[in-house]
Amino acid sequence: MKKTSSGLSTCVHAGEIKDALGSPHTPTYTTTTFKFDSTSDLLDVVEGRKQGSLYTRYGLNPTIFSLEEKLAALEGAEAAWAFSSGMAALSALFLAHGRKGIICIGDAYGGTMELLSSQLPELGIPTYFLLGSELDGLKKFIEIGAGLVFFETPSNPTLEVLDIQKISGTAHESGVLVAIDNTFASPVNQNPLALGADFVVHSATKYLGGHSDITAGALMGSRHLLAPVWVWRKNLGTMVAPEVASLLARSIRTLPVRVERQNATAQLVAETMAQHPKVEQVYYPGLQDFEGHTIARSQMKGFGGMLTLDLRGNQADAIQVMDRFKLFAIAPSLGGVESLATMPVTTTHHGLPLDELMRRGISETMIRLSIGLEDAQDLIADLEQALG
Repeated sequence: MKKTSSGLSTCVHAGEIKDALGSPHTPTYTTTTFKFDSTSDLLDVVEGRKQGSLYTRYGLNPTIFSLEEKLAALEGAEAAWAFSSGMAALSALFLAHGRKGIICIGDAYGGTMELLSSQLPELGIPTYFLLGSELDGLKKFIEIGAGLVFFETPSNPTLEVLDIQKISGTAHESGVLVAIDNTFASPVNQNPLALGADFVVHSATKYLGGHSDITAGALMGSRHLLAPVWVWRKNLGTMVAPEVASLLARSIRTLPVRVERQNATAQLVAETMAQHPKVEQVYYPGLQDFEGHTIARSQMKGFGGMLTLDLRGNQADAIQVMDRFKLFAIAPSLGGVESLATMPVTTTHHGLPLDELMRRGISETMIRLSIGLEDAQDLIADLEQALG
């Protein structure tokens, strides 16, 4: 495994192709197909003896190669595949390595939960669910025959922090692979491969993209384990477009600067809101009284730009607060330069039965905040006037 380096130099320079005309960054090759001087040269690429550009839907495109090298460097991985979305990355991963059964620990994005609970079982793929507080049952599901453990940390929307090293160790004792959705943390704050995970997946739409203007996904890991995923990506047609790949590489060049600022602002917002009389609880790993704070300190370099407020009152009160925001935009998604607010029960976890929401600790009065690059005091002022 390569040494992890999600610092500024890596984000700016990793994967960049030297352009004959002097461009400091890899050009955007919108070409769909590439020509060869001979059949022998073509077969060298088709049969894997040489890396080369062949056909963009296969991912064999210089702009995509450049992006994937940059993505791999971010997580200290041997290789990375870029996808048309985070869900595309997860779907290919689950189909390639989850057919014996998938264990999902803790909360996850609503689309991921739907895929695991509905679509994959329709294909005959067993799926099992454990709360983060039920890890004692992990070995039981592994013994049933599951081949892949999956979880988010921090999770959506309660920011639950799970011990990557401990869970990976338990899974690997039985030869089970581990995949982690690292979207909330970003590679700047957390590197799961270095802690024992086999795969890292990102919705690159979020922090990696960072400007709310692209949709993409990424999967990182060893070349050996990623090889079967490549075939699913090719034949499902979930390749990232070269134009999007170029924009994503552009955004990654500023990733540490953005995330470090969002970390600092989110910490200040969380500390301020924890003292507000109309806030019942603040979910943020950087707060010392947060349940997962100790684990977060051991495996994270920063606590992220995501936090969730649980307000006093009822759902109507929470909606009223949402509708009074002036600076926070009411919108799903996260990780952009603009600050966003959403209620999980109306977006990411909309439609989940009330008893399941309660079991997972997701209340009707929760507001999830994605902290952008605005001034911290402006964001706090907006929250205070909305709560007031």
